[in-house]
Amino acid sequence: TTLPAGTPAPSIDLAADSVLLGTSVEGRPIVAERFGPLGGRRVLVIGVIHGNEDGGVPIIDELRRRATSNELADDVEWWLVESMNPDGQAAQIRQNANQVDLNRNFPLRWGPIGQPGDGQYAGTGPASEPETQAMVAFIGQLRPDLTLWYHQDANLIIPSSGRDGRIRARYAELSGLPVADCCDGGIYTGIAATWARNELEPENAAAFIVELPGGVLPLDQVVVHADTVATIARELDSI
Repeated sequence: TTLPAGTPAPSIDLAADSVLLGTSVEGRPIVAERFGPLGGRRVLVIGVIHGNEDGGVPIIDELRRRATSNELADDVEWWLVESMNPDGQAAQIRQNANQVDLNRNFPLRWGPIGQPGDGQYAGTGPASEPETQAMVAFIGQLRPDLTLWYHQDANLIIPSSGRDGRIRARYAELSGLPVADCCDGGIYTGIAATWARNELEPENAAAFIVELPGGVLPLDQVVVHADTVATIARELDSI
């Protein structure tokens, strides 16, 4: 299926192995790949939301390799999105092609931040961007039990409370990342993970950001993070 540039996809076939969620501003596809049995615990991993923070891509690659080699738990339904910001990734910029910070563009508590050219420009309104619209529609339909977004440079996991906090702490324990607040002067409205937690709260789902260190992630760390995600997916019902 092909869609015009900047178009979110219609209702997704959740039984398909690969689905087109929509297209970016410049027409690049945003794709989700499914692995594992239908009806298992649903784990969604997004490698890139800020285009110049693509250290999550090799983790997605490793999870895909394990999934195709039947090395992952057989009671987990895996969904992998390599990038929800393919235009920004291609240009190696934080924002999308409209210069919008997609992690300030989600509809929960959206606020008008900056203008085009500003690092955290939030767009013209809540979910104004096709990439955001595609992910909102997909997550709203998929309703995953766990959603992870990879970011870079801060090298930490922000603490939380309840089950979400316990899962974050488990990720930190397994991966070696510290649990710490991220205080860099940002304005935290319209955040993807915050929207997802609110959207999925009736199911007691967890959704959070993993802040990787900057630069190219060494292979041993790629393996550590893939191991961590795989372990948490296996343990999810007991955390």
